[in-house]
Amino acid sequence: MLEAFFKIHDYLIDRVQTPIRRQLMDEIDWDDRLIAIKGGRGVGKTDFLLAHAKELREKELIEDSQHRLRRGTKPKRRSLYVNFNNFYFTEHSLVEFARDFYKAGGRTLLLDQMFKYPNWSRELRRCHDRFQDMHIIFTASPVMRLVEDNKDISSIVKMYNLRGFSFREYINLQTGLNLPVYTLEQVLHNHASISRELCDKIHPLKYLRDYMEHGYYPAYLEATNFEEALTRTMNMMLEVDVLMIKQIDVACIPKLRKLLYIMLKETPCALNISNISDEIELSRATTMNYIKYLKDARLLNLLYMQGKQFPSKPLKVYMQNTNLAHMIITRELDDQALYETFFYMCLHGAHKVNATERSAMFVVDNKYYFDVRCEDDQRDLIRPTMIGTIETGLGNAIPLWLLGFLY
Repeated sequence: MLEAFFKIHDYLIDRVQTPIRRQLMDEIDWDDRLIAIKGGRGVGKTDFLLAHAKELREKELIEDSQHRLRRGTKPKRRSLYVNFNNFYFTEHSLVEFARDFYKAGGRTLLLDQMFKYPNWSRELRRCHDRFQDMHIIFTASPVMRLVEDNKDISSIVKMYNLRGFSFREYINLQTGLNLPVYTLEQVLHNHASISRELCDKIHPLKYLRDYMEHGYYPAYLEATNFEEALTRTMNMMLEVDVLMIKQIDVACIPKLRKLLYIMLKETPCALNISNISDEIELSRATTMNYIKYLKDARLLNLLYMQGKQFPSKPLKVYMQNTNLAHMIITRELDDQALYETFFYMCLHGAHKVNATERSAMFVVDNKYYFDVRCEDDQRDLIRPTMIGTIETGLGNAIPLWLLGFLY
């Protein structure tokens, strides 16, 4: 039985495309015994698992060659990628599978599509407690509330967020360079020298428009129509991530799709819940819940005033990233909307972004106040201002593209 899974494992990691090493790979503490990789559909969670499996296999081959030279024994397979789409798990349990793998010398399981398996959190806990030196890494939909809804694993799971390609990763893919990551504090305080140093190697504005249109999702690397691929991904977010995990009646899918279309037409925008509720023929409370589901699925970003959160009404709604914002053929996107969306998408994963009662457009981590503008109009800037059309900055005029180097 295990041999069949190892054949699939070898086939997949021999063919996985890893044109760049994702930044998250070096941020994870792989010594943790239960690791969740959360991320929106389409950002590359499966390829991320397979890339790590490939690194583990390469490490095993080196260790095994040394081991065989010393003892002349047959190597054991210590890591295995498993997708729970496999029909084997309709009759066999995860604990049973993990036991057989462990007895055969396995020590690292990489589990994909876990949410399709009943009682998955309970069995993960049993595996964690029963096999003391086994490591389990699994992917999770962003719609899943791992800690809040799964008390079996809430105290032992370490969660990491895989986002789509950053602007830095996109440029590295396009150029073959290995440009570094910077912190928000470095960008804020040293942006002039950092931007000059980077602009000696690249012209970032040459790449920014293409990135905002198609560079966030790895699907752009494939020889297919990107817009069609992203449309399929968006529908899967609704029909699987929201419908299945949130257990919504399938008859509500048309209303979810219409709500998403309204957001595509209007964002960035303030929410008029009454008008939207009337348009999609749902109550105000249900409409707000559906908006939250779209946010959880990484389709929207909700901008709240400081101190406010769901179920309060957000001050403003953005598409989750600029690639999604381009997925509407009935409107012309203005630059200000794109730049604000870019600002939010770059920061929201690792920082808290809010609206503020001050005159600034955004406050980050409750201490950094920012404006976002299209042009540097040479007026005195009273606060840090992210400007979309400059390559290098001075004083409070900061190149917006630098936020794409935060991961």
